Amino acid sequence: MESYVVEWLSLLVRWLHLIAGIAWIGASFYFIMLDNSLTAPSKPEDVKRGVFGELWAVHGGGLYQSQKYLSGPMGETLSNNLHWSKVEAYTTWLSGMGLLAIIYWFGAATYLIDKSVMVLTPVQAIGISVGAIVGGWIVYSAMCKVFDANEKWLAASLFLFVIALDWGLFQVFSARAAFLHVGAVLGTIMAANVFFAIIPGQKKMVAEIRAGREPDPTPGRIGKQRSVHNTFFTLPVLFIMISNHYPMTYSHPHGWAILAVIMLAGALIRQFFVLRHRGQQRPLFVVAATLLLLMVFIALAPKPPSATIGKPVGFSEVKAILAERCVTCHAALPATSGFAQPPKGVMLETTEQILANAPKIAETVASRYMPIGNLTQMTEAERERIAIWFRDGAKVQ
Repeated sequence: MESYVVEWLSLLVRWLHLIAGIAWIGASFYFIMLDNSLTAPSKPEDVKRGVFGELWAVHGGGLYQSQKYLSGPMGETLSNNLHWSKVEAYTTWLSGMGLLAIIYWFGAATYLIDKSVMVLTPVQAIGISVGAIVGGWIVYSAMCKVFDANEKWLAASLFLFVIALDWGLFQVFSARAAFLHVGAVLGTIMAANVFFAIIPGQKKMVAEIRAGREPDPTPGRIGKQRSVHNTFFTLPVLFIMISNHYPMTYSHPHGWAILAVIMLAGALIRQFFVLRHRGQQRPLFVVAATLLLLMVFIALAPKPPSATIGKPVGFSEVKAILAERCVTCHAALPATSGFAQPPKGVMLETTEQILANAPKIAETVASRYMPIGNLTQMTEAERERIAIWFRDGAKVQ
C-alpha cells in the first residue's frame, strides 16, 4: 500500500510541476520577447509620460498595446493593480523539490545510489543531494557578485561551473540522478533569482516610485541580468526534465559530456530566438546547435556485438538471467521495495512477455540503464549474452 500511495503522490506532484513550469516558462519567454521587441513610442505625449518602449500585438481576436516605463509614469500615480510574476516560479520549484524528495530521496537506494559509482548510504546520498542544490546557488550568487561588471567573464565562469557540476555529480550518483540533479541545481538558481534578486528589486523600485523618488537603477539592472540568465537555463532544464524517458543519453559512459553538449545546444537555440526578437537573424546559432545534436546522435548510436564474437545463446539462458536480474521489478507483483507495479508496465515473467519486449530489453541492458542502479548486479558477461541472443534474432530455442 505504501508504494501505491507514493506512486500517486509522484503522479500528482509531477502534474503540478508540469503545469506550474509551463506557466513560469511561458511568462518568462513572453516578457523576454516583449523586452527585446520594444520600439520607440510613436506618440510624443507618451515619451513625456515616461514610456521607454512599446509593442503592438494581435492575439485572441483583439489588439494589445504594451508599454514599458523604466521609472514609472511621469505626472501620474502608479496603479495599485500591479501583476507580479512570482507564484509560478515558486510553485514550480516547490513541486520540483517535492518530486525530488518522493522519487530520489525516499527511493534513494533505488534511484539515487549506484554502488558501482560510489558506495553511499541513503542518508549520505541525500545529504550530498541537498548540499549540491544549496551549494550550487551559493557558488552562482558569489560569481555574479565577483564578475558583476563583466558579463563575458561571468558567462564563461557560469559555463565552466555548470560543466564542473555536471561532471562532479556523475562521480557520485547514478547517471539518471546525476542528470536530474544538474536540472535541480539550475532550477533552484532560477527560482532563487526570482526570490532573492528580481522580486526584491522590483519591490524596492515600486516603493521608490510611490514615494516620489527616482528609482535606484542597480536593482533593476541586477533583475534584468538574472532574468537573462534564467532564460538561457530554460531549455537545458526542460531537456533534463524529460531526459529520464531517454536512457540512451544519461546511461552513456560519458553521460556528463553528452549532457554538456545538449545543454550548450539548448543555450544556442535560445540565443537565436532572443536575437530574433530584436530583429537580428543569426541562423548560425541554429546551425551550430544542430551540429552539436548531430554529434550526440552519432556518439550515442548503438554498437551491436560483432557477428564473429560469442557462441550462440539459448533462450533458456536469457530467461534465467532475466529471472535473476530483472524479474524482481518487472513482475505483476514486484519483489523490490518501492515498486507498486512493474516499471512502465513491462513484465518479463513469461516467454511471451520476454519476446514482446526483446528490443527494449536489448537496448536498456546494453546501455546499462537497466537494472536501475544495477541493483541486482548484472555482470558484463550477462549483458553480452543478452546482446548476442538479440543479434541472432531473439529466438526461442
